[in-house]
Amino acid sequence: MPETEIVRICEHIGIRLRELGGHLVTVESCTGGGIAWHITSVSGSSDWFDRSLVTYSNRAKTELAGVPEVLIDEHGAVSEQTAVAMAEGGMAFSGADFALSVTGIAGPDGGSEEKPVGTVCFAWSHRGPGDFRVVETDTRRFPGSRNDVRLASILHALAGFSSMLDRVGNRQGS
Repeated sequence: MPETEIVRICEHIGIRLRELGGHLVTVESCTGGGIAWHITSVSGSSDWFDRSLVTYSNRAKTELAGVPEVLIDEHGAVSEQTAVAMAEGGMAFSGADFALSVTGIAGPDGGSEEKPVGTVCFAWSHRGPGDFRVVETDTRRFPGSRNDVRLASILHALAGFSSMLDRVGNRQGS
């Protein structure tokens, strides 16, 4: 059932981005490109999907998305601060109008008491008037296996982005 829901959401995202004339960049860590894979399964997604960065390592987050090393040192790779920097870096390096990012601990290893396995941080960003950016964030803890956490993360990232697009479209009258 989640796969069917993911396809439905991706199709809605495509409709909304076409209406808004926008393009999306994704910056993924724990989902390993799964969000981009689902998006590109939608026919015509090249009209509105610009690119995806898979920034699985901290080095990749820094080199590809411009996440400052000090930010990762201070807050951790799995933090809303890092997710925001990933989204903003994706927008800066791609020129896309919208970004979504995800970073988390899919498990079964890598968790801690403070950030247990299943902890995933999300950011959704879009360009506003001028150089103003609107950013929304969320942190979730998903239960289950590594695949369960990754699939739940993909679904939540896309659902959150779809909701943000609806709010942007409603403000712009589309």
